[in-house]
Amino acid sequence: MTVETLTPQRRFRGKPRGRDLPPVALAALRQLLGDERRDPGRQRRDLLIEHLHAIQDAHDHLSLVNLRALATYMNVPMAAIYETATFYAHFDVVHDDQAPPPEVTVRVCDSLSCQLAGAATLKAELEAGVDPQAVRVVRAPCMGRCDTAPVVEVGHHHVLYATREGVESVVDTGHFQPEAIHWQRLDGYREQGGYRLLADCHEGRVTVETLMEALERANLRGLGGAGFPTFKKWTFVRQEPGPRYCAINADEGEPGTFKDRYYLERAPHRFLEGALISAWAVEACALYIYLRDEYPGLHRVLGEAIAELEAAGLATPGYIVLRRGAGAYICGEESAMIESLEGKPGKPRHRPPFVAQKGLFGRPTLVNNVETVYWIPEIWDKGADWFAGHGRHGRSGLRSFSVSGRVKRPGVHLAPAGITLNELIEEYGGGMADGHRLAGYLPGGASGGILPASKADIPLDFDTLQAEGCFIGSAAVIVISDQDELRAVASNLLAFFADESCGQCTPCRVGTEKMLSLLERPEWDVEQLQRLSQVMMDASICGLGQAAPNPVLGLLKDFRDELAGQHVIVRG
Repeated sequence: MTVETLTPQRRFRGKPRGRDLPPVALAALRQLLGDERRDPGRQRRDLLIEHLHAIQDAHDHLSLVNLRALATYMNVPMAAIYETATFYAHFDVVHDDQAPPPEVTVRVCDSLSCQLAGAATLKAELEAGVDPQAVRVVRAPCMGRCDTAPVVEVGHHHVLYATREGVESVVDTGHFQPEAIHWQRLDGYREQGGYRLLADCHEGRVTVETLMEALERANLRGLGGAGFPTFKKWTFVRQEPGPRYCAINADEGEPGTFKDRYYLERAPHRFLEGALISAWAVEACALYIYLRDEYPGLHRVLGEAIAELEAAGLATPGYIVLRRGAGAYICGEESAMIESLEGKPGKPRHRPPFVAQKGLFGRPTLVNNVETVYWIPEIWDKGADWFAGHGRHGRSGLRSFSVSGRVKRPGVHLAPAGITLNELIEEYGGGMADGHRLAGYLPGGASGGILPASKADIPLDFDTLQAEGCFIGSAAVIVISDQDELRAVASNLLAFFADESCGQCTPCRVGTEKMLSLLERPEWDVEQLQRLSQVMMDASICGLGQAAPNPVLGLLKDFRDELAGQHVIVRG
């Protein structure tokens, strides 16, 4: 008997894996984004989030058909497209078995400042008063307008000091009050000496070393929160081999922070000059500006200002790259921002290497905050001693405080470094709001901790609050009063952190959720909260998880009596 050896025949797929892509979907995408066959540069991975924004803006959602078309268009795996699209809060991914969202989306900010101003009640009123088939009402994290709380976004337009009647009027009529931004144009800025320092730098009249010495004397530090000396950061990046990049983080998402918006709305060219000087100092091959998506008006302003620079020959076309964030607080962390600029989910990187060594596209990258570079031309023009000469209580320099909460005059207040909260409220904030008595305050936004009224005479500056378990961060001061429920304050902050955690590391992903559940109990177990806090602070990858316990620890340390008076039982 003969035994035949059968060789299996190889079977080849007649089409790629996955669902069929209708040709019309790819054709429509090419019409929206441009034909990648004629311009292969449109396939660059770092353009992924920009492409997602274009689709979201055109359709108000991201269908899976469009995501599959984008995967083909960019030659990127569908899994990578989907992971990125679902990571960011401002992208609405709709699955095949789901209906698209209603035509109108109303987002109610639920940050602490807006909560104090009645956002929860407003959201409930709006939900009860609209047709859910035509309008959806959802919560949203801080929109950077804490001085005009409560804030609501209808479409991509903000309603300030929002009321039910005001929001419903906007929804019913579709009439939006245009965002009035009165910014200084290029001609006006140059008439005041603007871009003179940039010209002196490029033409050799000012050297990098001379400028760095001035910044060192002025004690200019990173004003995004970390407070690292600016001249040192420049030094570290310059020590690395080129090519190098410069990136400005304008994604201020810390609840209570809105100072960067304040300066960009008024003097974008002063910011751009400082940013271009920073890029020159490290010989950057490109300057990236990462602007939070909650600032659509500023996106237009910066786009026009950059166009003015290019038309005047002050910037090479394409050298300044303006990119939109997509709703992720974590992208305020520098390495998460760089991941986002590269078209990926904004998850912080492990260190080392640091971004000064290996940042954007794997190259050394200088990352600065908006306000930090904003001060550079002013410091050079008026002198380092002028800037350093301000200050109180042994501190030096100026600080831009974003003040919100229970004060009569919320807003950005430029004040001497080292000013106390009591001084800040009385001299700049107009005093406490009528009928409110100071109970406590957050000196550095949601992550900066919380202090009682009895500690309102501590100088507010870098390095002055660590002994109290707090830090000034970006100087986002939220004032709370005797009429505010402390449990609600703590729950609001932890809910924010739990929602904004990127989920990469267990201590933060699980720890924020667990702490929130512990705070919602009628009894607080001090030992359990402190043990959980220690794990989060020791083991989280980045500052979000490390700083999330700060307000809770502050309440346990300084607010025991107040908690008891509000029927919170603290055990231990």
